[in-house]
Amino acid sequence: MPRAVREQQMLDAAVTIFARRGYRAASMDEIAELAGVSKPLVYLYLNSKEELFSACIRREAAALVDAVRAAVEPQDAPPDQQLWSGLRGFFAHTAERPDGWAVLHNQARTHGEPFVSEFAAMREEIVTFVTHLIAAAAREDDCVPDLADREVAGLAHALVGAAESLAGWANDPGGEGGGGTGALPGGAAGDGADRPSAKETAALLMNFAWAGLANLMEGRPWHPRGKTTTRNP
Repeated sequence: MPRAVREQQMLDAAVTIFARRGYRAASMDEIAELAGVSKPLVYLYLNSKEELFSACIRREAAALVDAVRAAVEPQDAPPDQQLWSGLRGFFAHTAERPDGWAVLHNQARTHGEPFVSEFAAMREEIVTFVTHLIAAAAREDDCVPDLADREVAGLAHALVGAAESLAGWANDPGGEGGGGTGALPGGAAGDGADRPSAKETAALLMNFAWAGLANLMEGRPWHPRGKTTTRNP
């Protein structure tokens, strides 16, 4: 078997074990057994558990970014349509690869360097994309008042954070989103039947976030009750 194919088998097995056991509890013996190879061969290909985990993060992050980019409508499409298509691609990918998303969102962020940096690089690429969309929408709609660059960046981070949380909710085998790789509520097999679709999850976020952005861009920002606030000059 070609080395590249064998290595992907090892990464597939490692993603599954890391998602189920967590980085600390995952064993190289279990990964090797699931991949159908010897443990020495895993070390020969990927050197150490740390390097194996880093390789899993890089592969899953690249696959997610590629999926989002492939789903986004052409640049001449309205910004909301581009965001809508990108969100559908994001949620479709995380639903199709829940173990990969668990490795990125649940594991990579919680075990320090170098794993955090691997995740952060992927996240920053998506945040940059969303920042451009929000800025383009503000220009297209002659946003009143003008949004400062810092506000646009903050909105992009908030939107990406909401997407990450929703992906976790939709894939959580024990939560109300259903689905995931484990059992569904009530003990049913985790076949994803009760899981919200990518389209439903994307629509939920668009209705939550983009509708609010539209009000902001049209000069109707939210204010605390009983108080009048003014923008800083």
